[in-house]
Amino acid sequence: MIDKISEEPAKKVLTYDHGGNENGFLIELFKDGDKTDVYLTAASPGAFKGYHLHRVRAARYMCVKGTMLITLYRQTQDGGQTKWVREEHALDASEPRRLFIPKDVATGLENTGDEEAWLINYPDPPYDPSLKDEQVEYTLEELERGVVK
Repeated sequence: MIDKISEEPAKKVLTYDHGGNENGFLIELFKDGDKTDVYLTAASPGAFKGYHLHRVRAARYMCVKGTMLITLYRQTQDGGQTKWVREEHALDASEPRRLFIPKDVATGLENTGDEEAWLINYPDPPYDPSLKDEQVEYTLEELERGVVK
């Protein structure tokens, strides 16, 4: 056996949309202790994942297979009322680009192609499972009504 070579299982989790339908999976690619430094999100053709907002972590996305539409909502104040402003970014594995998303931005991922799409995320800071309220789930309706959780 060669010294310092190691092999370990990688956690794979099936993911589901708000209606309980399977829409892909997530695999932890690189971990440092309990924290996940890098993971892969896979979305089935036509599947949508989201919306979710991270209170602590920024996201750094790169599409490495297929095509993904990343829909973002950021909060603004309009006459004392909270309003969400929408922005979209198309990512295509055939034209690699990195997308940085700061914390406190609600994010949705949609596979816009005919094959499974893969998105690599390098969260900053790494995902920490001990932060229980760090990720907040939203529906499109909540974002359109200006709901803040």
